[in-house]
Amino acid sequence: MSSPPKVLFGFHAVGVRLKTAPQSVIEIYYEASRRDARMRQFLQRATEFGARLIESDGLRLSKMCGSHGHQGVVARVHAVAQVKSLDELLEQLEAAGVEKPLLLVLDSVTDPHNLGACLRVADGAGAHAVIAPKDHAAGINATVAKVASGAADTMPYFMVTNLARTLGELKERSIWCIGTADDAPKTIYDVDLKGPVALVLGAEGEGMRQLTRKTCDELVSIPMHGAVESLNVSVASGVCLYEALRQRR
Repeated sequence: MSSPPKVLFGFHAVGVRLKTAPQSVIEIYYEASRRDARMRQFLQRATEFGARLIESDGLRLSKMCGSHGHQGVVARVHAVAQVKSLDELLEQLEAAGVEKPLLLVLDSVTDPHNLGACLRVADGAGAHAVIAPKDHAAGINATVAKVASGAADTMPYFMVTNLARTLGELKERSIWCIGTADDAPKTIYDVDLKGPVALVLGAEGEGMRQLTRKTCDELVSIPMHGAVESLNVSVASGVCLYEALRQRR
């Protein structure tokens, strides 16, 4: 815990950290003027975990986290130790007998709100990790953690130097790389997702970069029957991941 403390904000993000790593919570600032049931329940739970609580006001909380969406709760926390590399994670999964890893790969997703939502849906669907390039991608920050509702702590997120090369390495491990594209002949419902799979999605509008697209083993589309031409990347991630989950049950 030698790295500088970071900031989490919002009931879900702070609540999940209290639940999963209470020892990492340095202190929690809360808006003293907020006395509704949700705040009372949160403060009671934080007290049970032994957290240090500090009264504050909305303006100070907004300055601490750089957002007005803090819901009256901001925490200073130590970073939680996580798996350091994708290779390490895959080796741990193999050692644990996990034969069918499920991965989400995001190409050119630069909006922190989209990334946070993708982490949240990946956690909900039971994915093992989210992968993105170091360039053309959003990193983990307070906004991502807030939108992820705690999943930024529980879902491994790896930013790799060369995404196409990483996809190639996944393929060497017999992980089938399935990309999404509007013009793909098959839909997500036409492919077998029960084996080791990496689902590759690009940013809304632009989609995947050309090299990423070429590196995928197969391309699929999400059926669109209305007036809009595409889905937000976090919604598309949810459609794909939960179809994989449905097939695996």
